[in-house]
Amino acid sequence: MADLSIVFAGIKAPNPFWLASAPPTDKAYNVVRAFEAGWGGVVWKTLGEDPAAVNVSSRYSAHFGPNREVMGFNNIELITDRTLEINLREITQVKKDWPDRALIVSLMVPCVEESWKSILPLVEATGADGIELNFGCPHGMPERGMGAAVGQVPEYVEQVTRWCKTYCSLPVIVKLTPNITDIRVAARAAHRGGADAVSLINTINSITSVNLERMVANPAVGSQSTHGGYCGSAVKPIALNMVAEIARDPQTQGLPICGIGGIGSWRDAAEFIALGSGAVQVCTAAMLHGFRIVDEMKDGLSRWMDSQGYASVADFSGRAVSNTTDWKYLDMNYQVIAKIDQQACIGCGRCHIACEDTSHQAVASLKQADGTRKYEVIEDECVGCNLCQITCPVQDCIEMVPMENGKPFLDWNHDPRNPYHVAP
Repeated sequence: MADLSIVFAGIKAPNPFWLASAPPTDKAYNVVRAFEAGWGGVVWKTLGEDPAAVNVSSRYSAHFGPNREVMGFNNIELITDRTLEINLREITQVKKDWPDRALIVSLMVPCVEESWKSILPLVEATGADGIELNFGCPHGMPERGMGAAVGQVPEYVEQVTRWCKTYCSLPVIVKLTPNITDIRVAARAAHRGGADAVSLINTINSITSVNLERMVANPAVGSQSTHGGYCGSAVKPIALNMVAEIARDPQTQGLPICGIGGIGSWRDAAEFIALGSGAVQVCTAAMLHGFRIVDEMKDGLSRWMDSQGYASVADFSGRAVSNTTDWKYLDMNYQVIAKIDQQACIGCGRCHIACEDTSHQAVASLKQADGTRKYEVIEDECVGCNLCQITCPVQDCIEMVPMENGKPFLDWNHDPRNPYHVAP
């Protein structure tokens, strides 16, 4: 079986599956249950200065898909509402009892050097393996000059990271906010400050729904609400892109990345790792399904690695990065055509309707003698957009087939239609 153990930013763990800083890691009881279930590490819910934060009720809402499947999850919860002393005591004991597991402590204190200088030795004394700087919380804490209020200002990111490297010998992981124009700017700032790694993404500003009877957004606190942090499977595409942006940026090349955002299966984790992550963090999936989901994640990843000939996680970490580029470098002469497997087709017509109404009228609807309809691709009209394949309810019924058109590779940089093209 493949070896799932990792060394991330100098931190050892038996597998790359860590729980993110969130309600599931708020206390020793939860963390111990997670370790018993087989998680390779946890990031303890964010600690702050005393007095502890005060949370509101209610706190969560969701964006639902068919059959009440939770597509996205929203929360307006703050950092830990337990005292610093209690948290530090529990962290010390848990790390003592579980020495082989990664235990990272998330931190958020005011953007004042003395505040960081004071708390860092206390955390280091617990025996924790590293710290994660929460520069991403999008609600509640930014109003106090913390969380995303720091993560959105590169100078602050660099400054606080440098303070932590000065007053702490533990690996420093900087957690980045997605509520920013260019994620690379913050990552570069963390790198300049001496960060040992970055983790991303933190949650996205969101309002998931509005109660139209009460005329208040969810979750409601009395007769009011506010924007919260969005997570869950719906944010995975955004997170993957941001991870890839950092992984392929020359200015942050080699900076370890911990991927976060919508990870709920071994395949999700493998995709993050392929795009440059060395470890992954999970939250929403664990909250919805419990800690035992890690069994399937570990087993699935191990079996897939065996099937691909990967002996370790490091063997495929970042393998997809070199194949991810800017649009201007894509081959404009490459062409695929849709092909429908008539044996698998159930005749629903969704491909025809989608293409006829909203795309290129490239799927013909042919009436048969028995009154049924057959759907065929009109190759001369097909642009290979993938819409028919996406709308088809039968997996693998529609295949996008590469075509040999005899045209040489041509990207936008070298296209004569580009007024700034580079001559070959």
